[in-house]
Amino acid sequence: MTPALESIVNELKDADRQERIDILIDFAKSLPELPERLAAHKDASHRVEECQSPVYLFVEMEGDKVRFHADAPIEAPTVRGFVSLLLEGLDGATVEQILSTPNDLVESCGLREILGMLRLRGLHGVLRRVKGETLKVAAAAAAGAGPATPNN
Repeated sequence: MTPALESIVNELKDADRQERIDILIDFAKSLPELPERLAAHKDASHRVEECQSPVYLFVEMEGDKVRFHADAPIEAPTVRGFVSLLLEGLDGATVEQILSTPNDLVESCGLREILGMLRLRGLHGVLRRVKGETLKVAAAAAAGAGPATPNN
């Protein structure tokens, strides 16, 4: 886990139920806009299927660092907040750091206590997608396919 993500996890873990909700909402408000070059590529190949809300994830390699972009509706603040905290905690990390992110991250953050089963399933799906897409773009970059972007 990256130091940035570990710091976020510790903040959530140490917070009470209401504070966790407030932290997720704050993260939801801070999710950066999807770059224009990616907005046209919001399609089924970038959608996180496990989420009820339309969440789109884009993963790219920039040298040996992984870059993330995502879009999630403001009307789904818990999912949007989780996506935003993943971006803040993992954007610019190495492939190894991302793949070593614990699969029980949602539980480590104490989110099981505040979210229903469908939302939890969606959050787990986002993390699986981050890891899976990281593997894909890293493999493409290693094979010399150039930057793995939606335009390739």
